[in-house]
Amino acid sequence: MNSIAPFLVAASAAIVFVLGAIHLLYTFHGPLLRPRDRELQARMAAVSPVISRETTMWKTWIGFNASHSIALLLFGAMYGYLALAHADLLFGSVFLRAIGLAVLLGYVALAKLYFFRIPLLGVIGATLLYGLAIAARGF
Repeated sequence: MNSIAPFLVAASAAIVFVLGAIHLLYTFHGPLLRPRDRELQARMAAVSPVISRETTMWKTWIGFNASHSIALLLFGAMYGYLALAHADLLFGSVFLRAIGLAVLLGYVALAKLYFFRIPLLGVIGATLLYGLAIAARGF
């Protein structure tokens, strides 16, 4: 089972990476991350958050979605690379294993509280694969 652990982490990372890529695409193209109510989008584009008048709620919406996507892409790329190219480093480091698990569990919690079924199932699957890999190598 030890030899399969890097591939389980790579599969986990691939799920997260794909979710991030799709989310980034939807952030800048198409209607899927826009409000159903066009008037709401217009209001978001006209209203500033309390923290600064230098932006609008719509711009922050796009920025938050893009930065969320980039974080998913980074996690997927880094953990996929570590799993396949530097498995001894990844599995030899309690810190790297714990951070990876904490990030995935954080995404599960966020998806459960704020997202919808597809991302929730994706991050649950990624977390389960990651957990299997860690269990196979011994935490």
